[in-house]
Amino acid sequence: MTTPSILVIDVGTTGLRAALVNGAGQITDVQYCKNPPSTPFSGLVEFDAMHMFTAAREAALTVLQRNPKSAIGIGITNQRASTVVWNRITGEPLGPALGWQDLRTVMECITARSEHGLMFAPNQTATKAAWMLKNYGAELQDEIQRGDICIGTIDTWLTWKFTDGKSFVTDHTNAGVTGLFSVDTLNWSERICGILNIPIAALPTIVASSQVVGHATELDNLPIASLVGDQQASLVGQGCITPGSTKITFGTGGMLDMYTGTTAPTASSRSTSGTFPIVAFSLNEKDEKGVTTTKVHWGVEAIMLSAGTNIEWLIEDMGLIDSAQESEELANTVTSSDGVMYVPALFGLGTPHWDYGARGALVGITRGTTRAHVVRAVLEGVAHRGADLYEAAAHDAAQFASTTSNPIRIDGGMSKNAVFVQALANSTSCTIEVSPVTEATTLGAAFLAGTALGLWPSLSVATSTWNPENQVESTLNEPATVATRAQWAQAVRGSQGWIPDLSALDF
Repeated sequence: MTTPSILVIDVGTTGLRAALVNGAGQITDVQYCKNPPSTPFSGLVEFDAMHMFTAAREAALTVLQRNPKSAIGIGITNQRASTVVWNRITGEPLGPALGWQDLRTVMECITARSEHGLMFAPNQTATKAAWMLKNYGAELQDEIQRGDICIGTIDTWLTWKFTDGKSFVTDHTNAGVTGLFSVDTLNWSERICGILNIPIAALPTIVASSQVVGHATELDNLPIASLVGDQQASLVGQGCITPGSTKITFGTGGMLDMYTGTTAPTASSRSTSGTFPIVAFSLNEKDEKGVTTTKVHWGVEAIMLSAGTNIEWLIEDMGLIDSAQESEELANTVTSSDGVMYVPALFGLGTPHWDYGARGALVGITRGTTRAHVVRAVLEGVAHRGADLYEAAAHDAAQFASTTSNPIRIDGGMSKNAVFVQALANSTSCTIEVSPVTEATTLGAAFLAGTALGLWPSLSVATSTWNPENQVESTLNEPATVATRAQWAQAVRGSQGWIPDLSALDF
């Protein structure tokens, strides 16, 4: 007998996967495809949207062919803010899509702040979409105003393509990080769109993260039942749906998301602690009269600009180790970093400092310092940055929930490094629960889609299937933790302001 499962299409920055998730919350089949962006010049990050769709379709078809009649629906999760602009009539992109890492609109962000008081980061959709309409659609102004030109993030583009243009939608998690979304109306901001000359007619309808939005004609006509941004999918995938529950994904960078509940934030801008409000997910719920309304659930997000990148630096640039696995093995040959501290600021510091001119620092070196001490210091430095994120998020979420008794759940490549996980427990003084899968995004998209389709009766039942691979407690007492964190703060201060012009930037 075939076990009902959800087919998840999970689109990352450098690759994508199609996977099956069964009712026990287990990934039973995966098809991966590399899909790296191109960088024609420094700071420019582009990708071929048609190629991305074709790759996603082929991966999904491969999984369906290996598992006939097992999937009951589809969930889509994706890199956020990457932007596609296409012609609704022809179905063709107007030009290369812009990846979230693309920095070509830095000056537009600075101008928007100085002239209009709008805070955009260049990795958001807002200024990318405006740039694309101006540069790709210069001769298409009538079509743009009519709504024949579509603007969308990855979830919107793939859904539109899979449904043969019948569904032009996005969900609250993706819309919320575009820079075009109003937390007051839960819709597109007419003021912001007007300033950027982005017609609202060119933007998709915003729907719940968990609901059927159309059917994928080439994928057995399966219903597409969830759309969700990757970080929020990881939050849901690790069962963080009670106030104060937290996940951190340690990939190339590090992303912390903390669930705060259904109380909306008062502003969409970055807080003084350096975190951002986010939509964690949204659900359609029926009241006692049977009337369906969409309830939005919120969270806060903190960002580390480099996490796993520091391990790549040890391997590719410093030549201290040959593989990521060796970082754990070598760090384990010493009991401590012997006073050496490393600040992972290769691209600057994110939350809570937001200093783009900060640079990596290695301090406390003596004649007795070995490469093992340095490697261990790098792992511990990333862990300290994780603690920085957690402290900032806990401060900003305090009005919504207590975080004192909650573990921190982690996924991403570095979550499999035991030395790093122990260092994170020590620096946060929290229990660390390690995800059973490296990419919890797939589980989150499946839980949301399965809830919409009745595979699970509720999201809480779906997420109850989550079971950590490991639990790690701190081995330091409170005085030792306080002393180490104070020394860490001193090291961070020494890394800041190295490139004053970049340090002066504020997005």
